[in-house]
Order: sequence, then C-alpha cells, then structure tokens
Amino acid sequence: MSSLIQTSESPHDGPLTVAVVSPDRQHRIAATTAVAQCGNIEPREFPEYPPNLNNATSLLGQGFDAVLVDLDGNPQYALELVEALCVARSAIVMVFSGRADPDLILRSMRAGAREFFTVPFAQSTIAKALQWVAAQQQPAPATRKADGRLLVFFGSKGGVGVTTVATNFAVALAEESHQSTLLIDLNLHLGDAALNLGIDPPHSIVDALQNAAHLDANLLSKLVVRHDSGLSVLAAPAELPSAMATNLAIGSLLQVARRQFHYVVVDAGKKIDLKQMHLFEESATAYLVTQVGIPELRNANRLITQFTGDFGPKLEIVINRHQSRSTGLSDEHLAKALNRPIHWKIPNDYTAVRKMQNTAIPIVHQESAIAGVVRQMARSICGTSAKESETARGFSVAGLRFPWKSAAKPVNREKSKTEPSLTQLPPQSLPEPFLR
Repeated sequence: MSSLIQTSESPHDGPLTVAVVSPDRQHRIAATTAVAQCGNIEPREFPEYPPNLNNATSLLGQGFDAVLVDLDGNPQYALELVEALCVARSAIVMVFSGRADPDLILRSMRAGAREFFTVPFAQSTIAKALQWVAAQQQPAPATRKADGRLLVFFGSKGGVGVTTVATNFAVALAEESHQSTLLIDLNLHLGDAALNLGIDPPHSIVDALQNAAHLDANLLSKLVVRHDSGLSVLAAPAELPSAMATNLAIGSLLQVARRQFHYVVVDAGKKIDLKQMHLFEESATAYLVTQVGIPELRNANRLITQFTGDFGPKLEIVINRHQSRSTGLSDEHLAKALNRPIHWKIPNDYTAVRKMQNTAIPIVHQESAIAGVVRQMARSICGTSAKESETARGFSVAGLRFPWKSAAKPVNREKSKTEPSLTQLPPQSLPEPFLR
C-alpha cells in the first residue's frame, strides 16, 4: 500500500508515530502489521498496559501521534487508560478488540476513543483512520490566545459565603476587564450561583463532566449561559447528580475552558480536595474564604498548611462578613491565627445579600460597601484602576451610582424533574462518534 501522507497537501513533515498497546502477542503483531502496511508509519509496540495511569500520559501521550489500545487484556483498566490519554489531549486514541460488543463500543466512545477496530483488521479501514490522524497534525499557528487565568474560590466551612463572593467577583471581573469570563459552579449537589444571578440554564456542568473526553470549545459554548453583565455561567445541576465527578473530567473541563475564556472563575465551595490542587496548576490563584469565628479560623489554618512549599496555586485570604469593632480582633491577631496575612476584608451587609437572593441583582450592582471591595479584587486581576473603571463605565465608586438596571429574568422555580443531558441538545451539538 502506498504511503498515506506522502502527498503535497499533507501538513505532516515526517512519518506518523503510532504506539500499539496490547498484552496479547497475536493481537499486538496483527495491529503493528496493519499499521506498518499503511506506509510512512513508525509503530512502536508496548507489550503491557502502563502500571500507573498518572504516568501513562507522559509515556504514551508524548512523542506519538496516535495510540492504539487493545481492550481485551483488561477492559476496565484499558478504558481508564483511554480516558486518561483523551483528557490529556496529547495524542489521538483508537481502540481494538476481538469482539464487536455494542456495550464495549459505547463505553469506548464515552471514554473518548476516536476509532473502534475489530480483529482481524480491515486494512482499508485502519488506513483511512490513520490518514485522518495525519491530516490533524497541522503546524501550530504562529500566535494564539494564551490560556486564560484560573481563579478558584473555596471555603473553610459551609456557610461562609463562597458562592456570594465568587459570583459577584465573576460579574465584576467580566465588567471591569471587558474580556471573556466564565463562572463554573463546581458545587454539584447544592450549587446556586445561577439562581443568585437569575438565570435558568437548560444544561449544567454535569453535561460537561459526563462528556469530558469529547469536550471542546464548540460543545462548551452550548452548555454555558450568558448573564446580562457579559459573564458566561456553567451552572450546577438542578437535580442531585447520581455520580461524582472524576479529577480527570474536571481537569479536562478546566483545560477547555481556559483555552476559550480569558478568565475562568471556579466556585469550589467547601468540598475541594486540596491534595488534588494540581488540577488547578501553579499559575492559578486560589481564594480561601473564611470569617471570624473559632471553627472557621481553625479550619482555615488547617487548609492553609496544605499550601506550604513551592508548589500549588497562589493563595489569598478573604475574610467575609468582616466587622472589626464587634469581633475585637485586629488584623494582626487574624494573621497570627492563620499564619498568613489577610488580603481582603469584605464587610458584612445582610440586606444586600438578601436582596441579591430575592431579586437576582448582583451585589456589585447595588449600593453596598461590599461592591467596592469586590470590584477592587477584580481590578487587581485584570489590572484596571478605579479611575479607568469610572471613565469606562460612567459611575462614581464613592457614591456607588450605577447607570444600569438589572435585566435578569426571574428564575422558573418549577424545575424539570429530569436533569438535562446531551440527549436533549440539538443533533449538531453532539460529539461525532467514529466507530469502525
């Protein structure tokens, strides 16, 4: 068979590199032979699955254009390997098996496999698949948007106001920066960021996480809802989800989101596992929201210790509902209790918070002392000054006079009892399966 990629239109400058992973010798030889016969291909055999999925992406994902995985040796582990490689997005993943089991085909598609082959291989089919792989090896564009900045909010205890702070920060950041900003509500069970903003999204973060291997900018754009402030929101589900999100799925979502948006704000609530903060990588900024109280400060101190060392995201401490006169604790006392300086103090304003919850008007659109602090937090990220903001937006920070009126639509609280899923999206929204 002539070479697949020796054409004048090919963007690929060298031979295609393909890793063949199979613990079965006969399957491995059959796959390697079929790949090699396509021409201008460099196959490499791996006689066993990588023992550690964390190292699999560096072993198989780097240096290979495609990875061909045998499912029959250990189907469950092989599918986990496929998902890990697909989430890393460093190589195109294809799978093969000695049986065309519909359930196995479906699970492979959900894991992110591009192709499903059966043994013995149909040479024309595998050749066509590898030709498509070669066509994807386009040279990187000279310039592209840098990955967006990640800003993660989490709390020392339930009820400290993480969602209130994160939601208003995201609104302020979208308005102050005039750049694309996404708010992700990672509170899968009881998230209410969308409710606070008065939006009723038809889809939720569950749709993104369940299809992490297929997630791209096009699909993500169909799952988010745009608020009147210009902020995009990926909401928590209206109904309790039946399964928890995996770290791989969250990592894939954040990766896609940062490629599409300049700023990605994550409301992680109090359920964030700091041992997995590598998902948010070192360039992220994490905001630990707490308040003055013995349980909150104790928990905050314990969480802060997990940020020690030279790794992990930058950490800023936010004291919410701050009332300096009533607590009797100075900033020095708080900093000593937390072993960290206090970066932000958000004043207590129950009336403004309750108004937001009842009317869906963000606090940063109200006459509240909270608005000034939150906008200052946003400006510290996007680099604008208060004077620039006043000039561009036409309002006085001192007087907190805002020219807009909230256009948020009331939320339909008669929620559907069925959680929206990708089956409810238009057909053109669904990821295209490539099963052979």
